[in-house]
Amino acid sequence: MRIRRARPEDLPAAGEVTLAAYADFTEGDVDDYVEHLRDTARRDREAEVWVATRDDSDEVVGTVTICPDGSPWREISKPGEGEFRMLAVAPTARGQGIGAALVDLVVNRFRRDSAPAIVMSTLPVMTSAHRIYEAVGFVRAPELDWSPTDQVHLIAYRLELRP
Repeated sequence: MRIRRARPEDLPAAGEVTLAAYADFTEGDVDDYVEHLRDTARRDREAEVWVATRDDSDEVVGTVTICPDGSPWREISKPGEGEFRMLAVAPTARGQGIGAALVDLVVNRFRRDSAPAIVMSTLPVMTSAHRIYEAVGFVRAPELDWSPTDQVHLIAYRLELRP
């Protein structure tokens, strides 16, 4: 597998992978969040979209959005902390280590940037993702849990990078 910063031609496929990965957690086309998930062009302008591809192909099989300081995509991080959003693996590519590799990318990136910690939000039902985060050392941070709408409750995880 290869992981790289998304190129303009990758963005539509990255949006579709994100949408497919989150399909079970949306209300379909009537859900306003669907367009938010699909809009990787905007995310890449305002944050950083990264993609995973197979070694022998440019087919996007995974994606993550890294939210550096100043990005409007940051939700719960304090200045200097790392944050990422919309970790997604194509349903046909699950179980191949792609999600873990994308999380490793995020951790290495924020370590290189000397961030003290990384935080992120997730739905309580995304237990497969929680296992990936916990395997890397993320721990639940209930003090950062929040609700963007009355119908959506997000739980937070945190990884300390510096003592």
